[in-house]
Amino acid sequence: MNLGTLDSSPPFLQLNSKKHRFFTPTSLQPHPHPKSNPNTKTHIGFCNSRKRVSNKSTVIMRNQISLFGVKCEDDAFYMRRCVEIANKAIGCTTPNPMVGCVIVKDGSIVGQGFHPKAGQPHAEVFALRDAGDLAENATAYVSLEPCNHYGRTPPCTEALIRAKVRRVVVGMVDPNPIVASKGVERLKKSGIDVTVGVEEELCKKLNEAYIHRMLTGKPFLTLRYSLSVNGRISDLLGEGVKESGGYYSQLLQEYDGIIYSSASITGKSSFPTSQEPLAKQPLQIIVANSPNSTVQLPRLADEASQVIIFADKNTVLDPEIAQRGIETVVLDQMHLNTILDYCGKRGLCSVLLDLHGGRGDLKELLKEGLENGLLQKVVVEVLPFWDESNDRLTLENLKQKVLQLDRLHSDISGETLVVYGYFR
Repeated sequence: MNLGTLDSSPPFLQLNSKKHRFFTPTSLQPHPHPKSNPNTKTHIGFCNSRKRVSNKSTVIMRNQISLFGVKCEDDAFYMRRCVEIANKAIGCTTPNPMVGCVIVKDGSIVGQGFHPKAGQPHAEVFALRDAGDLAENATAYVSLEPCNHYGRTPPCTEALIRAKVRRVVVGMVDPNPIVASKGVERLKKSGIDVTVGVEEELCKKLNEAYIHRMLTGKPFLTLRYSLSVNGRISDLLGEGVKESGGYYSQLLQEYDGIIYSSASITGKSSFPTSQEPLAKQPLQIIVANSPNSTVQLPRLADEASQVIIFADKNTVLDPEIAQRGIETVVLDQMHLNTILDYCGKRGLCSVLLDLHGGRGDLKELLKEGLENGLLQKVVVEVLPFWDESNDRLTLENLKQKVLQLDRLHSDISGETLVVYGYFR
């Protein structure tokens, strides 16, 4: 994709067709922002297994799956359920991963649970509580390897051993070096049959941000911008996308932080916030990189700790910023790598680099991100209009070569088309 010519032509998004010619039924894909289930237990971390999925119902569902040409195996079926319920905690678990657990006995689900937030019990604990005595000699499915160390919570391996489960099926090994196969080894040593790598790619997709931070120390970085049908970068957002259920509202729920230009805010504007029910709002990361510019605060979020300003040494800050205790980092040179390192140390797993409402301060950061491979993903909103604005809306001289993207997919949000892809 040639981002250096986005002002004059649509982006060149190239799909690796050899790798990605497949179809998965929508019903089996983990929806990134699931709606609340009216049958779900009100207790946090629990899901309603109440109590069982009958053998007959399970068979019917499996038959429906096989009609779509998907190989139907019990392990894969229940692991997909783990991913589905793990998504109930989207945006709430950082710096921990999202994890779901299902306890199955004699072909029926007898317990389910997910990890609701850091510091709370893990998914296995909630699922075992839900199952009670029925966990004995059952099979536990968990989307991420059970932990085997004491942190803010006891080891999940010991909980599974005490519950006397017969078998544990693990979606993927935890890349956290504190865990990293130690949980699997502990379960095997206790005599439990362990299977690893079931629906592994699906489980990795669930926690792509967590995995990236564990491997690199930096947050998973996604670029987002709006584009007119004639290829012009736009400051606008489509109708309804900021409302609950809109893609932009859901992105803000999903990401731990959002980077945007100080040029996009004024004393009368407000911070972008997710409208999803009970959404944890992202850290507002304001970049002020224009010489001799003045940074003003918009209507402030509830907590000052949810705002951080990265300012060039020549930037003038509104006195109210210091009075309200807003964290400010003054840099001699503004570098995206420095900002990401700072966010990583604060425990952020994912950050959205948003070009909405002003791009001047972000131009050099975006160029750095493209040249140094700091961007992992891109979200492009294609607006349903033709834009003939002047050059002030253009981005130029960022990158001249074509950047290929993989795993492209699209969705409709309101009246706009949203395209998602991953940088190679």
